Amino acid sequence: MLTIGELAEHAGVTVKTVRFYSDSGLLPAASRSAGGHRRYHPEALDRLRMIRSLRALDLPVPEVGRALERDDVLEDVIADQLRELGSHLAALRWREAALRLLRDCTPSERAERLRLIGAVSTPPSTASLARFWRRWLPVRMPAAAVSAFLDHAVPEPPADPTPQQVLTFARLHALVSGDCGGGPLPQPAAHRRDEGVRPAVLYAGLAEAYALAGPQLQKGHSPHGGEALDCFVGAYAQAGGVRDTPAFRHRLSALLAADPRIDEYWRLTAQLHDDSPPTPGAGHDWLCTALDAEVARVSA
Repeated sequence: MLTIGELAEHAGVTVKTVRFYSDSGLLPAASRSAGGHRRYHPEALDRLRMIRSLRALDLPVPEVGRALERDDVLEDVIADQLRELGSHLAALRWREAALRLLRDCTPSERAERLRLIGAVSTPPSTASLARFWRRWLPVRMPAAAVSAFLDHAVPEPPADPTPQQVLTFARLHALVSGDCGGGPLPQPAAHRRDEGVRPAVLYAGLAEAYALAGPQLQKGHSPHGGEALDCFVGAYAQAGGVRDTPAFRHRLSALLAADPRIDEYWRLTAQLHDDSPPTPGAGHDWLCTALDAEVARVSA
């Protein structure tokens, strides 16, 4: 059996430290001497070293207590701490890039950039972007279809941003949080209740069409007819329960030309991740242009 002083000496800590862990329940004494002094089993030395190691990683005392009970709990505690640390590191990287952005701009730019950056949480959240799209999408969209669309439409903030990416995300946040994000949003015709469109069918077909058009955009090909355009038009036809005919394509071209546009959103999204696939907005514009060209050619 070890006295509290012997245990502290072997572990390289103070008696006060051993007493603190004992009083916290992390290192209970095996017994007490006739004089009331604590006595510890030799195995307590290994436990004390484990406690010190965990505390050196900044684990709170309650988490250390949980981690000492079972190995699987220790794994959960480590995973939780890694997530928390990752969030702290992301916040620090974001702050560093924001400070560099402010340092390197002109005095005339600084006030606007401070306003934009100050409106974004650290680390940044995509909640405002998701809210924007939930209000833009048809109200009767199934939850699974909404989630699938948000996965493509809402960009994740860069883990290690450049100053320019910080500014771009701040502008994106301001765009969806400003007047267009606070008042009623103009809806595309296909979103309106009186059009009789099945939104889940429409957006599933559009996602497939955008995926087909993506490689064409990346290669720099001009908008043209083909599988991607047929899939695009077919999505609107199937969603509305009509046939894909030349007359339908003509009507669809006019309908899409009258829809409200959010080009600035897609432009900023594309700037945020230069190496990402084309945005749904870019795919939509490419396919609309291809449809307009085909309708004009047929009508000529």
